Amino acid sequence: MKMLLFLVCFSMTISINLYSQNWPEGVSPVSVNTNDSVTVNGNLSSGKIISDMRWAWSSSNACFTQIQSAKFRGNHVFYGTTIKPGTMMKLKLTPGTSDEMAIYGYMLGENDMYLPPKLPQCITCEADYKRDRPVKWRVENNDRLIEFSNPTENTYTIIIGVSAPAGVTDRKFSLMVKSISY
Repeated sequence: MKMLLFLVCFSMTISINLYSQNWPEGVSPVSVNTNDSVTVNGNLSSGKIISDMRWAWSSSNACFTQIQSAKFRGNHVFYGTTIKPGTMMKLKLTPGTSDEMAIYGYMLGENDMYLPPKLPQCITCEADYKRDRPVKWRVENNDRLIEFSNPTENTYTIIIGVSAPAGVTDRKFSLMVKSISY
């Protein structure tokens, strides 16, 4: 009986360890089921400024251009999740006030955990921020939207960064993460 109890506990420990994600310090995990959504509330005061933004416009990441970097010079707050095979993930950032904020996210291999500014490369990177000029196909408001697709058979890591312009270190927001199967 003791042996059976030991084996059950041991196998449960292995299962938990295999399926738990070890997020780097400063990354808040967000777990969302397929065909569901989760909203988390945050504040830029819990983040930090990233002074070296060259990673964002390097050809290995191509997240946003250097010209737009001023929109990402405030504190950065990070969230982490995974995107399952055959799903799409939609992310919506809503500022707590009408103030300007920005969102970016990038996809990495399932076991990769890189944070800016030490992001050597990523599979894809998306960003949304306040546009300086009107865009024909877009109605400008304070919500920021990005999305990722995973048509493969693999699970990938998604790191989400929320930021604001230079000098902004305290601002409330909500982040909605929605997973949709194809």
